[in-house]
Amino acid sequence: QGQLVESGGGLVQPGGSLRLSCAASRIIINIRTMGWYRQAPGKQRELVATITSGGSTNYPDSVKGRFTISRDNGKNTVYLQMNSLKREDTAVYYCNVVTNLRSYWGQGTQVTVSS
Repeated sequence: QGQLVESGGGLVQPGGSLRLSCAASRIIINIRTMGWYRQAPGKQRELVATITSGGSTNYPDSVKGRFTISRDNGKNTVYLQMNSLKREDTAVYYCNVVTNLRSYWGQGTQVTVSS
């Protein structure tokens, strides 16, 4: 366990920004896609953003234009810059890393958007 270490969650006011980070252990190799998902209370886990090893990104309409995913392959790290946050963005955010063999999940970091 502890192969994905997430950081950056917290409490922010509507309209504010947060940056999430997820560092994958060096023992995780052949990383293909890295991404973020979220789960709000009483709801299913949903996609927030993904980025391939080639840099192609994917976002659902709910966050497009507000969130930006990026990665540093040298550091095995993926980032999620979240701007113009809304109350409905409140959720536990999970990092996901997919290699040629398996998928890894982080333990989650809470993001709360509230005044």
